Amino acid sequence: MAPTRKTDGDTSWFVHDRFGLFIHWGLYSMGARHEWLKHAEKIPNEVYDERYFKRFDPDLYDPEAWADACAGAGMKYFVITTKHHEGFCLWDSKHTEYKATRTPAQRDLLRPMVDAFRKRGIKIGLYHSIIDWHHPDYVLDNKNGPYREHPDREAMNGGRDQAKYAAYLHAQVKELLTDFGKIDIMWFDFSFPDKDAPDDFTRGKGHKAWKSPELLKMIRSLQPDIILDDRLDWPEGWDIKTPEQVQPREWVKVDGQPVVWEACQTFSGSWGYHRDEQTWRSLENLVHTLIDCVSKGGNLLLNVGPTARGEFDSRALDRLKGFGEWMRRHGRSIYGCTQAPAEFKTPQDCRLTYAPEKKRLYVHCLAWPYKAIHLDGFGGKVEYAQFLHDGSEIAMKMDDWHARQLGLAADTLTLNLPQVRPDVTVPVIELFLK
Repeated sequence: MAPTRKTDGDTSWFVHDRFGLFIHWGLYSMGARHEWLKHAEKIPNEVYDERYFKRFDPDLYDPEAWADACAGAGMKYFVITTKHHEGFCLWDSKHTEYKATRTPAQRDLLRPMVDAFRKRGIKIGLYHSIIDWHHPDYVLDNKNGPYREHPDREAMNGGRDQAKYAAYLHAQVKELLTDFGKIDIMWFDFSFPDKDAPDDFTRGKGHKAWKSPELLKMIRSLQPDIILDDRLDWPEGWDIKTPEQVQPREWVKVDGQPVVWEACQTFSGSWGYHRDEQTWRSLENLVHTLIDCVSKGGNLLLNVGPTARGEFDSRALDRLKGFGEWMRRHGRSIYGCTQAPAEFKTPQDCRLTYAPEKKRLYVHCLAWPYKAIHLDGFGGKVEYAQFLHDGSEIAMKMDDWHARQLGLAADTLTLNLPQVRPDVTVPVIELFLK
């Protein structure tokens, strides 16, 4: 495979750590029915603010508990929504009054969070919406937001100036990258230019609406090592690709070249807290997803939507605890691992990850086979095999009588397995390569 595309930011730690926590938290947590409820229900600013802004009071918010849950799950970095599309800011920004310090919360919610996570050695990522449905200079368009189909939208745009909004966007980004110490990731979201009219901001918004080249230049001058995502509608400057709510079928490529990438996904369907959502994924499914990402050279950024009172709900804590139990015994099949070399063919119902520094291969058993796993082409390449969860040896031989029945090739390596599946979410076999 071709070399991975070089990045401007420092992605060396990122491709080692592999597993991160996304946090979507804002006024929409009070609605508890999707972070896009302002868009979906076409709620005007004055109604939204009267209902939520004047009552936002996360009295149970404990950033130390959040950081503990993240670290306990084996996650090595986190990304928090400093501002989502609704325009509400979690920190005490000097550039707006639409912020947590002006609500009943009466405090900066971002700074103690960053401090708590950093104290535990967790890398710091900031999500910042470049869309803003609340700002008075943000040009209203026909694509998203509560006013997209409003009959008076054209008149409401009178006096709005997208250039002034871009200046506000840049000022807030500068504030975040100046006042909160070293920031490891900046995660912008999102561009939606109209290909037929890129200059018409009432029909869509791309790099011209955000002044992306200037924004990127400023970011690199303030924090040269920062990792940037790919959503500013600019062909240069990004470090990582971010497939959302999908699982790539192979290592993500751009123009045929592999790139650093990260799948961002939710426990269920929404990013913000959704009280009535009943489609939560099982722990096994989520662990499969992490393994699958790493087996294709990628990361997983898994989201939690805290409640309006500032807690991770019981469903999220249950999944995070389960991740922690699995990662404590199997983390070395994830951290520092990547896609296996092409010479190693993935066996049925499995995923392979590879630790190049240790020259170890990890066979993740997504389904439990009967008595054996047959590894075609592995013959003569493995010194030793063991279960990762308990370090118990696995015999690497099949007797001639059974082998003749299967017609196994001479270069097929057989791992003899117990008939009863080990009591872990996903069993992993560690192969020490010659």
